[in-house]
Amino acid sequence: MNQEPSPEQNWRHKLYVIIYEADTRAGKRFDVILLWLIVLSVVLVMLESVEEINTRYHAVFNLAEWGITVLFTVEYVARIITVRKPLGYIFSFYGLIDLLSTIPKYLSLFLVGTQVLVVFRSLRLLRVFRILKLHQYVGESQKLMNALRASRTKISVFLFAILIICVVLGTIMYLVEDRESGFTSIPKSIYWAIVTLTTVGYGDIAPQTISGQFIASFIMILGYAIIAIPTGIVTSEMTRDREDNEVFDTQSCPNCSADRHPPRAVFCYRCGTRLNP
Repeated sequence: MNQEPSPEQNWRHKLYVIIYEADTRAGKRFDVILLWLIVLSVVLVMLESVEEINTRYHAVFNLAEWGITVLFTVEYVARIITVRKPLGYIFSFYGLIDLLSTIPKYLSLFLVGTQVLVVFRSLRLLRVFRILKLHQYVGESQKLMNALRASRTKISVFLFAILIICVVLGTIMYLVEDRESGFTSIPKSIYWAIVTLTTVGYGDIAPQTISGQFIASFIMILGYAIIAIPTGIVTSEMTRDREDNEVFDTQSCPNCSADRHPPRAVFCYRCGTRLNP
């Protein structure tokens, strides 16, 4: 015989559905309000950085930021107490973002200026994909992340090779150029090689000798060829990705907080827990 859930389990379940899922009317309303609060808090931080506006409305900005911070704190605590495995949420991507978006205002009580770190709250706007059910964009972003993950070894080898090239060319420029040209040390010459190879070209250091200019021209041309290599590596991995375009709903597992479940899923694909109806 099934045991009736206790009143505590009932309110925790209802609160969980509102906070973690956007398929219900209450859940969508909660997430939309949360998104607007995030946008408002980021705008307040931006306006506060403008000295003329901050001088006039500093008290209003401070009061509004504290109000929003308290609301985010309550929301963060509610997320912890409603999930079955709090540590799973706390150390998840969104859990860490939620924490980073909550603590800056409290830190400002001890470290002046840290309140500007609330711009981390803008990362919470990623939830808009889940709320608006833009699953095709979530799927494409997942494919891009898979391609980057699959190509990380090749890219690492490529970056290591570029670093060696910059060290060699920087050392050569240190030997070729005069100290008056700005190449006063090997590290500074390597810095110039990196800036030139990446086609940034700050212009703070420039070769003056003919041999140095010849080497610089070679590095500039090499830079254009090198920039295209990482793009080709990632594109190749994306081409290999043959996964079908799947549609997911906003259900989140009450046990492990895993999302991206198919619309008709009954059990969690990660831990096997029965999903909310």
